[in-house]
Formats: sequence, structure tokens, C-alpha cells
Amino acid sequence: MIDARIVSGHGNGNRLNVDDEGALYTVVHPHPPREENETSLPYRARFTDDAGSSAMAVDGSTTEVIFSLRAIADYDIYVNSISVRIADGGSPNLNKFGDLTALTNGVGWEWVTSDLGTVILHEGIQTNLEFVRTGHKTHAIGTGTEAYLADVSGGGTSKAYLPIIDISEQFGKPWGIRLRKGTNDRMSFIVRDDLSGLDSFDAIAQGVQF
Repeated sequence: MIDARIVSGHGNGNRLNVDDEGALYTVVHPHPPREENETSLPYRARFTDDAGSSAMAVDGSTTEVIFSLRAIADYDIYVNSISVRIADGGSPNLNKFGDLTALTNGVGWEWVTSDLGTVILHEGIQTNLEFVRTGHKTHAIGTGTEAYLADVSGGGTSKAYLPIIDISEQFGKPWGIRLRKGTNDRMSFIVRDDLSGLDSFDAIAQGVQF
């Protein structure tokens, strides 16, 4: 048997410890490592169609309309959260989509890569309630028929559901879903119904690029 020891290279004599069960002792500090170069950058982007529009309140009933985040040339992107806005006048309820009747086909959500193909993250979100369930980090506000509904018009008629999707927690991927640099990887919402009657519908992703 070879008795090997791992010793700090900083000259302080610190050694790596292994307990009786073979586990390594580690210490989690409440700060990043000192003197480490910053290699990751914040990422924030809107889902957009091929024309660059982020307005997802469109008619996709005849021809579906795809709104995507796309990989870039220089950095891997890790998407770890998505903030959605579904705003409408009238009387939005959880069993509608905005103030529209529950959708027939629903808004699809998918992740597409060249090696995995299409990974369905949701086959079709048809109601405000289903978006809240998908965005399980959504803040609980209001009660009764106005549960999860925010007044975004300062006392006017437009109200909004604001689902927050935590991808890291939902799918057990600490950094989120990766869009690899220099590829055609994308994450998309697909509009398959007529949503043109909504006041607004859009989605913003956040994460890191590395």
C-alpha cells in the first residue's frame, strides 16, 4: 500500500483529510475563491421570432410561430430561469389564457440540439393555471379569482400573470439548460393558437454565459 498525501501548494502545511468512511472533508466558504479570474458573464435575453420580435401575442392557429433563445458563437449559455408575462384586460382567470378561452393546442416549450434532437419540456400550455404550475417559483399574490394576478396598469384594466420558471430546480440541473456555443442549439416557445387578442405575452430568460 502506498501512503499518499495531498498538501497545499501555498506553503501553509494544510493537508487534505479523509474520514473513516472514505469521504473528503470540504469547507464551503460564503464567497467566491480569492484571486480567481471572472470567467462567466450574466446572461439575459428575450425569446424572439425569426424577425427579432419578442411580442408573442400573435396568431399561430394556422401556422405556428416559434420564439427562441439561440446559441451564440463565443460562449456556452446556461439558461436557469425564465420570467413570463401574460397580460390582458377583461376578466382573466386561472382557467383561461389571459382573458382568452383555454387554448386548444397550447403553447409548446422545447429544447432542441443537434445530438439530442427535440426534447419536449411541455407539450402545450393551455391555461394561466398550467403556466403557473410550470413556473412553480411564481409568487403567490391575491385570492380567489384574482389569485396570482397582478394589476400592471396602475388601476386600469390590464392585469398580468407573471410565471417564474426555475429550470435549475425543476430539472435538477444546477447551472440550467445549456445552449452550446457555435451550434444551432435553441430553446423555444411555440405559439399554436390565436393569441393576438392578448394585451401582451412575452418571456425573458436569465442565466450565465461561460
